[in-house]
Amino acid sequence: MSDENKPYDPFKPTQPNIPGVPITARPRSKTASSKFRLSEMQMPPKWLTVTIVAAIVVGIGVAWLSRERPSEEVAPAPVHASAPIAVAAAAPAEQLPTGPGEIATTDELERVWSSKRFIYRDQSTGDQTKAIVIRMPGGNLWGFLLREPFGTCDLEYVTDLQKLEKQYHYRAEHPMVGDPCNRTVFDMTRYGTNSAGRLVRGQVAQGSAIRPPLAIEIRTSGKQVIAGRME
Repeated sequence: MSDENKPYDPFKPTQPNIPGVPITARPRSKTASSKFRLSEMQMPPKWLTVTIVAAIVVGIGVAWLSRERPSEEVAPAPVHASAPIAVAAAAPAEQLPTGPGEIATTDELERVWSSKRFIYRDQSTGDQTKAIVIRMPGGNLWGFLLREPFGTCDLEYVTDLQKLEKQYHYRAEHPMVGDPCNRTVFDMTRYGTNSAGRLVRGQVAQGSAIRPPLAIEIRTSGKQVIAGRME
């Protein structure tokens, strides 16, 4: 059908015929052109599509597994209350009798080398110093101050002969009196001279002391042992 015999369409006017200008082919409709372009596009191969989908699925799985998980709350370890530590009771202070006066009984000093400590109060100065009374071989009682003459070191009555040998480097067969400050050893079975030249029990057996310990007069009255005056 020629263009002249076609019915007139007001929305699609016919192309005018211009002398000397050839009539060009009519433009294709947009619908036909789009179908042509889609037909010319090549769809990706099936294996490539499967690979892409699998990669996406794997990526999602890895992201889900590696997500930050909330830290589990750790319950605090139960605290067990420890049993209270028993504190050793302090040893009671030594209760010593005070002389001059009664300081012991003969029953307490019945055995040879038995001893009893006491406090001696100087009548002239009021000073109180530790002292001791010892039962000597033969039955006599000897008392003296536990303070070195003309010094401040406390003397000790050593009955452990191994201690005497180890600490004082002195070997003896009976108890001795020791001065731990200068390692002087006094022999109670022998007599030495005091500052006035009188004989006093406790001769210096070793060391630098210049005289025996300061003696205290001891007497008995019945079963009472009484400390008297100091030399």
